Amino acid sequence: MSDSFSPDAWKQKVRDDIRGGAELNTPFILMNTLAATIASYGLFANSPAVIIGAMIVAMLLGPITGVALSLVDSDMKLLLRSIATLLAGSISVMATAFVIALLHKDIPITNEILVRTSPNLIDLMIALAGGAAGAYASVSPRLSVAFVGVAIATALVPPLCSAVILFAHGELSLGLGAFLLTFTNMVAIQFACSLVFWFTGFRRVSHRSELSLLTFLKRNAVSITILCVLAVFLTGSLHQNVSRQLFESNARFSLAREMQQFAGNYVAEARFETQASTDTPGRTIFRAVVRGPLEPSADDVRSMERKLPSPPDGTSLELRVRFVKTVVITRDGHIFEDVKLGTEE
Repeated sequence: MSDSFSPDAWKQKVRDDIRGGAELNTPFILMNTLAATIASYGLFANSPAVIIGAMIVAMLLGPITGVALSLVDSDMKLLLRSIATLLAGSISVMATAFVIALLHKDIPITNEILVRTSPNLIDLMIALAGGAAGAYASVSPRLSVAFVGVAIATALVPPLCSAVILFAHGELSLGLGAFLLTFTNMVAIQFACSLVFWFTGFRRVSHRSELSLLTFLKRNAVSITILCVLAVFLTGSLHQNVSRQLFESNARFSLAREMQQFAGNYVAEARFETQASTDTPGRTIFRAVVRGPLEPSADDVRSMERKLPSPPDGTSLELRVRFVKTVVITRDGHIFEDVKLGTEE
């Protein structure tokens, strides 16, 4: 192996590439502005394919990797430059998304925006794994070509654009959730990159000494502390999400079972809405669209409501049934045994 491809030479090349990626320049701002434009319109169009395109174009991963390397290499100059570049890139993304959100304020909030408003422990694990994969791809000669593909998993621009769009629509609580997802990704990616750099030998303090594990932990103390706090918070969020999903699934099943007493009736659609209150625990409204030939009475709805499970957040449950009369008529008259009404003729 020639000297130009020796391990030391390769590590120096990786360091130079990472430092170059942490530079604040016109192409960096331009690419992140374009990424924010693509992501914002992809979010408005509810198009995952377009959003993935924005993930590939974005360059916010560069300065985060620079922060990770600076902590391992004890390079204060690189640390400050990387943080400044990351802030400038984030501001350019937020400014672009805010302008687009104002121009299209009449477009409703889509599901692709909403799915980025409730981060949990799973998102933290994905960010850690994605950051580790990105760092390993960047230090491995055989895997460096996969770096762009890894950027898809370590997406930062879409949740940041989601936060700004929600802020522009006045949805502060949802916007903060999307912003928390962005912050979680940034911190997790940085720590995972630092960890990979340390394990792969990028732990030089000077040419004569190496970074010990204790020193590494001290330098990453802020990231580790933030990650521990996020892990506790996001674990609680994950538990709440799972409890909510189980409640909604059980409520749908219970209502469908109760509807069986009405021949031919079935639950066509079910939605849940939580209404907060300042002086009471609030209430969860279970909106169900029921189709069939037999209209349930108010007493029937009251009886069904009592048999539904209680919401896990302590709110009271209110069942609202929107009945759509539907009948199946044959030459012999009405039939009621077809539960799906029209799917089996």
